[in-house]
Amino acid sequence: MDAKPAEPTDAAVVDGVLSALADPTRRRLLDLLSAYGQATATTVADGLPISRQAVVKHLTVLEAAGLVDSVKVGREVRYSVRSEALDATARWMASLAAAWDRRLAKLKRLAEAAEQAQP
Repeated sequence: MDAKPAEPTDAAVVDGVLSALADPTRRRLLDLLSAYGQATATTVADGLPISRQAVVKHLTVLEAAGLVDSVKVGREVRYSVRSEALDATARWMASLAAAWDRRLAKLKRLAEAAEQAQP
């Protein structure tokens, strides 16, 4: 029986997304692809001050992180944004923010209780 490849964990997905988005050019590529809906590397390269080859390398990193899909249509490769990895990263960030909100609320309650206890 063939082994099924393991699905990436949320932590691995978040790590890949954050790593890919650390580069401002890749963030700009996502913005452009989002605006276009679907585009070739050549089309996206027209909006950037880098070569088509550099765009393809950046798109490869984005695709590996699960942020971009590619589909071959004839001789062209068309790229589009995938939202699942961004959604997983947003969920992680929201849970992190919620944990900090709980800590700050507890700190506020403690400070208010200490203030009320003073004569």
